[in-house]
Amino acid sequence: MTSECPMCGSQRASLLFRQTDRLYGTTDKQFRVVQCSQCHLIRLDPRPSPEELCGYYPPDYWFAPGRSLAARLEQWYRRAVLRGHVRFVARALRESPARGPLLDVGCGGGLFLGMMRRRGFPVVGLDTSHAAAIAAWRHHRVTALVADLEHAPFRPGSFAGITMSHVLEHLSDPCVYLAAAYRLLAPNGRLIVFVPNAASLQFAILGRRWNGLDVPRHLFDYRDRDVEQILEMMGFAVLRRRYFSLRDNPAGMATSLAPGLDPMARRVRKLREGPVSRLAKDLAYFALTAAALPFTWVEAALGAGSTVILEARRI
Repeated sequence: MTSECPMCGSQRASLLFRQTDRLYGTTDKQFRVVQCSQCHLIRLDPRPSPEELCGYYPPDYWFAPGRSLAARLEQWYRRAVLRGHVRFVARALRESPARGPLLDVGCGGGLFLGMMRRRGFPVVGLDTSHAAAIAAWRHHRVTALVADLEHAPFRPGSFAGITMSHVLEHLSDPCVYLAAAYRLLAPNGRLIVFVPNAASLQFAILGRRWNGLDVPRHLFDYRDRDVEQILEMMGFAVLRRRYFSLRDNPAGMATSLAPGLDPMARRVRKLREGPVSRLAKDLAYFALTAAALPFTWVEAALGAGSTVILEARRI
């Protein structure tokens, strides 16, 4: 029996397909991906329990450092492709009259916040992983607290901006986090949300192979309009949309086509690879990512990019 849709309450849904963990191989279990017959929200059904879900996250899911030359080059690449995100968030903060630090929810190893701090913005990280918080300070001198946003020890109205990069799709109740973000933002503060876009051309073409599904860790697969509807319901006004992420769109397409080449997934899975094999796979992956660039530019220009970034104002 299909569970009730959390967005509209309908119990009618159609089965799109069944899928397992293509990327990290944490389980062989098949999961049902369904679409609500009324509001068309795509989701896992049934959703895994919180205890079961924890087992689908590898220990190094958030951060898998490497010491090889290829890993150092990848770190340089990650800095380069994050610059677009940094510019987007910096513009939002500069245009807002709100004052205070930037809070990054799910900050991981702190690279994004480190880049924002070097631009002169006061920053704070939040993550549920102790190891991530330690790495954020050790590598980027970013203070990070270990907590979930609902119970984070901050005063209401403390922040000029809050970022959630690929967080909402992992949450069984995103409204709880958005209500907490509303409470913690100063009036006119900015919330910037990044999610995979289920209204993208990539999903339309690749279907169950689309990396943005990330079964079983993504409980919901939002279209851009789904996220806008939730944000407006929670008291935010959407100001800007962006459909291209140099970090996520081309690499995501490469991973969709060849998940076995994804460098992060290979390190997280601790696959045994010789240096020649590792280098060959890394080069093949980056070549595939570069080849995906023209397509991802076109889909973004059409408003159907595989990532949607939304800037919203706390009313």
